[in-house]
Parts: sequence; structure tokens; C-alpha cells
Amino acid sequence: MSNISKLALIEDGAIIGKNVEIGAFCFISSKSTIGDGTSIAQGACIYGKTTIGKNNKIFSHAVIGSIPQDLKFHGEDVELIIGDNNTIREFTLFNPGTEGGGSKTVIGDNNLFMGYVHLGHDVIIGNNCILANAATLAGHVELGNHVVIGGMTPIHQFIHIGDYAMIGGASALAQDIPPYCLAEGNRANLRGLNLTGLRRQLNREDINALKSTYRELFESGKPLKDNASEIVKNTDNEYVKNLCTFVLETKRGIPFERKQI
Repeated sequence: MSNISKLALIEDGAIIGKNVEIGAFCFISSKSTIGDGTSIAQGACIYGKTTIGKNNKIFSHAVIGSIPQDLKFHGEDVELIIGDNNTIREFTLFNPGTEGGGSKTVIGDNNLFMGYVHLGHDVIIGNNCILANAATLAGHVELGNHVVIGGMTPIHQFIHIGDYAMIGGASALAQDIPPYCLAEGNRANLRGLNLTGLRRQLNREDINALKSTYRELFESGKPLKDNASEIVKNTDNEYVKNLCTFVLETKRGIPFERKQI
């Protein structure tokens, strides 16, 4: 049985699942869908065509699904899709997609968004990510799975961050970060592998393979994409292939210190 405050404003047409909690002074738009077991604390607002999955926890004064902060937006039919088991803390701001970016912002499962996090239009977030306080993602940013973004970190539009990557707090990111890597600084550069995160998920053999590949790619001084192309032809390790493929497909480049041969 759902527990909905009499002081909440829920527009006709909104779809509310089972065992949903909605606090006082919340707003739920007519096009919203709220999944089973989700809780929405007092003062949070769910706007537009927003679909929220099961067992999410949305804290007070979060603003979810308000129109994109994009001057090209003129009221098109766009949406925000949120998966299951996410924690969305106070004063977060999530925007839907735009026509120029596929019309969807999509968030996966089991993510933690700390206070004041902003997700811009057309952002894609994978699963099991952590975005610390005031991490700010511009439009069209894409995060893989198990990504960690430190607090007070802005991320430029169209950036792609691979699985298991970590961005240090108070960094400023303007280029793509490959999977399994650690970056920090203003502007952020690669500092090595995200070994703490990798040790929680990968075995030692795979981590050692990634260490060797990282050194060859980013510390040998050889042409980056030529080197990645050669490595990917000669490995059977899926993680090494993922790393090299990301390097080959990057559109914004990889921020690392080039060494002279």
C-alpha cells in the first residue's frame, strides 16, 4: 500500500506503483511513472515525461525531469528514464534529453548521486556509479559502469568515461577517460589505473595485463592509436581489448602526458 501525503500535488495521469512513498509538498507531473517501492521525500519535484523504476530513494528538494538547459530546446517530446535501486540525494537536478541527442536521458541501476549533482540533457549513466557532491555533467556525457566521479568536478559536454574509471575530486574534465583508469587535476590528466576499484572486481592476472597495457599505451611514447591497434590484434584478454578499443574510438582524445621517445 502506498503512503502518499495529502499535501503532495500529483497531476491526473501520473502512474504510481505499489508501496510508493511521496512526502508533503512534492509535485508529480501527469506524464510521470513511479515504480514500485520508490520513495520521494518532501519537496521533491518530478517534471515532464519521467519514468522512475523500482526501489529508488529520492531525497528532499531533488528536481527530476525539468526542461533541458539548452537554448535549442523548444518544447519537443523528450524524456528522462531512471532504472532501479538508485539513491538521489538532496538538491540534485536531472534534465531529460533533447531532440539533437536522441531525446532521452537514461540512468541505469544501483547508482548513488550525492547532493547537488547535476545531470545535463542526453546524459547516459550505466550501473553502480557514484557521483559525489556537486559533480556536474554537461549535455551528452556518457558514463560506463562502476564509474566514480569526485565532488566538485565539472565534465565537458560529449565526454565519454569508460567502465571502472575514477575522476578525482575538484578536477575539470575536458577529454575522454578510458575504462579502468584514474584521472585528476584541472585540467584532468591520466594518473594511472584505478587499482582500488579494479582490485574489488578483477583478478590479479587481469590487473597485471592492464598494468602492462597502460604502460605500453601511455608511457612508451609511441603513437597512441597505432599502438592500441597493434595491441588489440595480439591479445585475448577482454579487459585489454576494452581499453584499446576505447582508445581507438575516442572522439575527444585522451588526456595524458606525452613522453618523448
